[in-house]
Amino acid sequence: MNLEILTPEKKLFSGEVYGVQMPGISGSFEVLDRHAPLISALKAGKVKVLSGANQELASYQVQGGFVEVLNNRVTVLLEGAQ
Repeated sequence: MNLEILTPEKKLFSGEVYGVQMPGISGSFEVLDRHAPLISALKAGKVKVLSGANQELASYQVQGGFVEVLNNRVTVLLEGAQ
C-alpha cells in the first residue's frame, strides 16, 4: 500500500509499505494492505512505518492529527512530528 505522512512544513514519508501503526484517540491501531476505508483522529504518540511483519522502517513522535485510508492509500496529516 502507498503511505504519505505530511506536516504543515514538509513531507516526512512517501512510499510503498507493509503497514503503519498509529496512536488513535481511542487506542493504537494498525493499517495493513487492502484495509477498509477509514478516517480517524490521532493523538500524540508514535507512528511506526512497517516494511514487513513487525519490521520497523521508520518511526515518528507525533503531536496529533488525522489519517485517511482509501483505495489502498494511507494519508497521515500531522500537526507536527519529530
